[in-house]
Amino acid sequence: MEKHGKKYQEASKLVDKSKNYAPEEAIELAKKTSYAKFDETVELHLRMGVDPRSADQQVRGVILLPNGLGKKTRVLVFTQGEGVRLAQEAGADYAGAEELVKQIEGGWLEFDVSIATPDVMPKVAKLGKILGRKGLMPNPKSGTVVQPQDLGRVISEARKGRAEFRLDRTAIIHLPIGKVSFEKDKLLENLAAVIEAIVKAKPSGSKGQYIKSAFLTTAMGPAFRLDISSLLAASGLLSR
Repeated sequence: MEKHGKKYQEASKLVDKSKNYAPEEAIELAKKTSYAKFDETVELHLRMGVDPRSADQQVRGVILLPNGLGKKTRVLVFTQGEGVRLAQEAGADYAGAEELVKQIEGGWLEFDVSIATPDVMPKVAKLGKILGRKGLMPNPKSGTVVQPQDLGRVISEARKGRAEFRLDRTAIIHLPIGKVSFEKDKLLENLAAVIEAIVKAKPSGSKGQYIKSAFLTTAMGPAFRLDISSLLAASGLLSR
């Protein structure tokens, strides 16, 4: 069993495990329980009331966080011909096809978002097992397989704080909502935007309670439970 350090244990003492925290309280607590020397990411973890094994109960989508993620996003674009020029002009960190595929097959993964144009997807498909596990595989459903003329827009979105969410095999969604250094109101805005996007992505096959539980934490700190009603109210979704 993993043993946490003294700083983690001290931070845990600030958390009332029997309490469901309202979003504003939770953000304040995230800041108080952050003890790392680096600017920790604030993370949201949602247990969903859907069956990840059912095709009609999948939850996935893309959101543009209003206040970004607080980090430089390294963008890779799989493309060829004119697409390479367009991607480079739009600010992509890496652009190409075969050479990038070979690098990734060799273990290189120094990027945060990958985008592709349809013409190179047959070449990219062989990377499914590598990129899929990391959540880095371009996919039309997440808006990361686009025509060359749309590369500028999608690259710009990725830079601003484009986050993809998807249900994992244990029916949980994990999402960053910003950094501890963000002002409280900016983290609250990001949190509300995330919840709104996930509620809008509710699948037709979902029955019963859609969001069963929600936890907020920092990258190194303890997790604490959020009050679902307050969370939906803060996102303007309580009556939906």
